[in-house]
Parts: sequence; structure tokens; C-alpha cells
Amino acid sequence: MSSLGSKRTEGDSWDLASSVGTTATIVAMGRALASRGPEPLLDDGFAEPLVRAVGHDFFTRLLDGEITLDSPGSQLSLQQRRERSAVRTRFYDDFLLQATAEGAQQVVILASGLDARAYRLTWPAGTVLFEIDQPEVIAFKTATLANLGAQPTAERRAIGVDLRDDWVAALRKSFFSATVPTAWIAEGLLMYLPPDAQDRLLDQVAELSAPGSSIATEQFDNTGIFSDERAQAWRQGWRRVGLDLDIGDLVWPGERTSAGDFFASRGWDVTVHEPSELYAANGFELPDVNELAEFHMMAYVSAALKRHNR
Repeated sequence: MSSLGSKRTEGDSWDLASSVGTTATIVAMGRALASRGPEPLLDDGFAEPLVRAVGHDFFTRLLDGEITLDSPGSQLSLQQRRERSAVRTRFYDDFLLQATAEGAQQVVILASGLDARAYRLTWPAGTVLFEIDQPEVIAFKTATLANLGAQPTAERRAIGVDLRDDWVAALRKSFFSATVPTAWIAEGLLMYLPPDAQDRLLDQVAELSAPGSSIATEQFDNTGIFSDERAQAWRQGWRRVGLDLDIGDLVWPGERTSAGDFFASRGWDVTVHEPSELYAANGFELPDVNELAEFHMMAYVSAALKRHNR
């Protein structure tokens, strides 16, 4: 049994095969699986080599077919997992491409993990893309993609800094401009921050956003769903295939401000996208699995700051 997590503590650290860093590898694994087959749902040719480069035995064996996610008792079939990855990835891809097409000159990916959007998406000429994550994560991804011969399709500025430190200063040092429209994404991030740290981060995003800026993220109003009895089957499902991961150990407990409410209170135009809506838009059916509470307790959010609001 491969163990990847332990309870979070203030000031903790991780790599892509431990603690909260594992979630970036799991998400990339989902993109890799969704990009496979005669009928791929995504086109992310960087996900699989990045996951393999992490070097964790469980993920390598899964990609090699030695571990199957279609085992008896699994809450989700392999195809449902592929669809889930496609829904999430397409949401953020579409958001960023639309925002930059409409005039956002900068993109900021917060906690970028193994995200390869700087390399795989077609960006408008002149787009500057900032990636922020732990120094070790940024260094690993940059070196791995360079070894693959990958070239960014935007002007990529990678910033190795912990989001609990002064990331704003680091962003400014990389010549981020707070006077031009920016498209931000915080994919799979907020629930791994303490509630007060989440609000501080969103405050900083709002302060750095010029009129015409926008953001996309998810919102969990209460991360308790990952540690109560509703999530037990989810945890057991991973353990059944050999992965000892308890997401409840990685998220920060306690009620938190909804991201949508946060930005609405600051005058941004907010749209809440329910999972059922996004699944239907992609031609998929939302899994009806009662134990997987995160499907039904999470929503995707996009918010835009009108050009005349500031």
C-alpha cells in the first residue's frame, strides 16, 4: 500500500509524491487517462510523461495497466474518471482562451502543479503567462518539459514561491502589471488553504486585478465533506487499488467564504457553474454516487471585473 499523505500543519512542505502535492499528480494522471484511446476526451500529451517523471510506483503502475480503476466495488468506472477530468480541464481551458481572446494580456496560474497549459494551448500573440508554485515543483516541471523538447506557446514566466509567503512581491519582480487585464485560475487550490489564508489570497488577487480581469476557481463551502462518513467510501476506493490517500488529511477544515460570494461583494460579475450543468454541456452524465459527496457539494465559479468598475 502506497501512503502519500499526512495531516497538514502550519508551514508544511511537500513534493509531487507527498502530501498535498500528490493531488497535482492525481489531476495530471486524470488528464493523461482522458487523453488516451481511440476516442480521447482531451489532448494533453504532456500529462503522462510528467506523471511518469514524478516516479511514484502507484502512478507508474496505473499508467502501465498493472492497476485498474475498473475493479469491483469502485465508485467510478475508468470512463467516468476520464469524463470527470475532461469536464474540469475543459472548464479552465475554455475560460482562459475566452478571457485572452477578449483582451486579457496576462494569465496567472496559481499553484500550477503539473499544469502544462503554457505549452499545450494556443495563446493570442503577446500573452504573458505566469505560473506560481513551490520552487521544487516549478523546477521539476520546467526541467522535465525541457527534456521533452517542449516549447511554451506563450511568454512563460515561472515563479517558485510558496503562496503562503510573499508571492505578490515575487510576481511583481517578474514584471507582472496590475494595470492590464489579467485572467487568473486557482484550480484545485482553495480547499487546501486555511479559510483565512484563502480570503487573504483572494484579496490579493482582487487588489492586483485591473478592470477587465477575471478569475475561475472552485468553491467548497465546507470541506468537512472530506472527513465525515460521506467520504469514507471514497477513501476506501483508493485503498482498494493500493493507494493510501485520505483527502481529509490534506484539506483545511472549517467553514469558509464562498469564492463567488467573495467576488460578488467586491462588485465582480459572478457565474456559478454547477457540475450537472458542465457535465451536460460536455455530453456526459453526472455520476449518481451518493458516497462521492464532492461531486454535489462543489461548484465551479467564474468572476469578471467590468472595465468601468474601477
